[in-house]
Amino acid sequence: MLSSSTSPISHRRAAGVALAGVAALIATAVQAGAASATPTDAAHQAKPNQAHVALKLTPSQRAELIRDADGAKAHAAKELGLGSQEKLVVKDVVKDHDGTLHTRYERTYAGLPVLGGDLIVDTAKSGRTEHVAKAMKASVAVKDLTANVSKASVQKKAVSQAKALGSKKADVAKSSRKVIWAANGKPVLAYETIVGGFQDDGTPNQLHVITDANTGKELFRYQGIETGVGNTHYSGQVQLTTSQSGSGYTLTDTARGGHKTYNLNHGTSGTGSLFSQSSDTWGDGTNNNAATAGADAAYGAQETWDFYKNTFNRSGIKNDGVGAYSRVHYGNSYVNAFWDDSCFCMTYGDGSNNADPLTALDVAGHEMSHGVTSNTAGLEYSGESGGLNEATSDIMGTGVEWYANNSSDKGDYLIGEKIDINGDGTPLRYMDKPSKDGGSADYWSSGVGNEDVHYSSGVANHFFYLLSEGSGAKTINGVNYNSPTSDGLPVTGIGRDKALQIWYRALTTKFTSTTDYAGARTGTLAAAGELYGTSSAEYKAVQDAWAGVNVGARSGGTDPGDPGDPSGGSTFENSANVAIPDHGSAVTSSVSVTGKSGNAPANLQVSADIVHTYAGDLQIDLVAPNGASARLKNASYSDSSSGVHQTWTVDASSVAANGTWKLRVQDMYSGDTGYIDDFKLVFP
Repeated sequence: MLSSSTSPISHRRAAGVALAGVAALIATAVQAGAASATPTDAAHQAKPNQAHVALKLTPSQRAELIRDADGAKAHAAKELGLGSQEKLVVKDVVKDHDGTLHTRYERTYAGLPVLGGDLIVDTAKSGRTEHVAKAMKASVAVKDLTANVSKASVQKKAVSQAKALGSKKADVAKSSRKVIWAANGKPVLAYETIVGGFQDDGTPNQLHVITDANTGKELFRYQGIETGVGNTHYSGQVQLTTSQSGSGYTLTDTARGGHKTYNLNHGTSGTGSLFSQSSDTWGDGTNNNAATAGADAAYGAQETWDFYKNTFNRSGIKNDGVGAYSRVHYGNSYVNAFWDDSCFCMTYGDGSNNADPLTALDVAGHEMSHGVTSNTAGLEYSGESGGLNEATSDIMGTGVEWYANNSSDKGDYLIGEKIDINGDGTPLRYMDKPSKDGGSADYWSSGVGNEDVHYSSGVANHFFYLLSEGSGAKTINGVNYNSPTSDGLPVTGIGRDKALQIWYRALTTKFTSTTDYAGARTGTLAAAGELYGTSSAEYKAVQDAWAGVNVGARSGGTDPGDPGDPSGGSTFENSANVAIPDHGSAVTSSVSVTGKSGNAPANLQVSADIVHTYAGDLQIDLVAPNGASARLKNASYSDSSSGVHQTWTVDASSVAANGTWKLRVQDMYSGDTGYIDDFKLVFP
């Protein structure tokens, strides 16, 4: 948030300011943004730039790339300027057609895992490092690794907290450990306590509690079991890949990494029994036959595997050709489904009164996609990153449903529309207008990260719908939608296929464990630029779709009803990250404006996306090419929001347009850190 002089406009906060000593203050704040991009027919048909599309790798090719990266990790650490006690651990490698490598690393310090220390290094075919994306900007330098608080006391407290939340049989997992916590603020020595047992609704518990090892203060907590529910109606008669064993058959998919489907028979642990029978016809379409749910789960896993393979060249959840496994008939009347990374498996309950097994296509896609996220970006399942994690599963689960093209389960942008969890026939979630479920967020706000991840996910779900289909009322595949925008301006979609490609590339090569909504905007713009070009309709649509959910500014231009400016305006942007020193000197992010005649406009749009743990510390100015400055934001102790995602209107009409413009940011108080994520000027 800005100071009290800021005026709210259509859910977006914009402030009118002027360059000091140059022009008068604009009388009223105006909306940031303008006409949405209108892709031409040719643009709709445009294919991604193949140079920036990931290669289809065999498991052995991927393993070889990982071995190469592992052998060079010490050199990479040195090139990155890491300290002598810091080491890299290779997690994954993605290779583009042009030879670019995207190597994802985790990090250790003095042998301890650094949570929030993950990073991605982009290396050109020549070996030159092109870009580094880090989950944290601060250096890892923990002077004293001696804990003042005992591990036993921390674990006892974590178990008590889990029990207070309704957990049953809560106990401390053996995987609990000492770590360096670096996901927000200054890195500190900490304990990661993992509490097992069961949550209050019967879901297995993996509550991760991060505690400062010196003060005993809880720093963070998240649930390691990632849950979701979806469409539970069956997919009709389908073809399944099974395995013959002697004179019988098992639900083992030998064509897709050996995926197996098990019957828990209302148990809550282990694998139960592998579905086996003498006939290769599974289930009868009713819940009276236990194999019906097994067939649905196997079909969902099959379609999800094929979706990732044929859409993104991904071979399985880990991209290593190995299948996960599925368990059905979990518990009694368990109304949920969940992904568990520790067992690398999906689990489905049978719904209320064991009448509606949660084994639909988009549920399978949703749960397996949690596994994909875990093995790529590793988005923390809490705060804004947790919302992005959950939204990724909704987005990809929706993609699976459309990919399957099943007449009994048509593709849509509704989640759980058949299960009737609400008892009134309404869906569980809506992507076109998430708030219709009564809890999800349509638009970004500074407090959205405090919501449950299934509600904060609404921002990204809404973005994806707008990017795919655009705003306004329409009927798609027999379903009526009416999607609004936060600024009241229209968004023109680019199609679901392109939207999926952009999201997947951002997930696998741009997002880190701590990515928030501002970072997701930066990542998807980078992905769109690589795939379609930074001047493309697709790139502008990503800008407009994010602006439509109150994240960042529009692509530029005049009011969509004004035909006077067909050019759509000019945008100058710098998305390079600039670290902001804690209580230190001011830093700047610069853009070079060229090709303009005369002076800058009286309604220059200035946008900033700043990641920071305490926005109140920040003082922000716009500096013109002639050195004149305009104060955009004062530091304020009362502003406790995390980060700044803001657009201002500046009267710069007495300053020459061409030249270097700077966003100047200074951290005025100690104790918090962050970085400039994106700086943009829009000339209407």
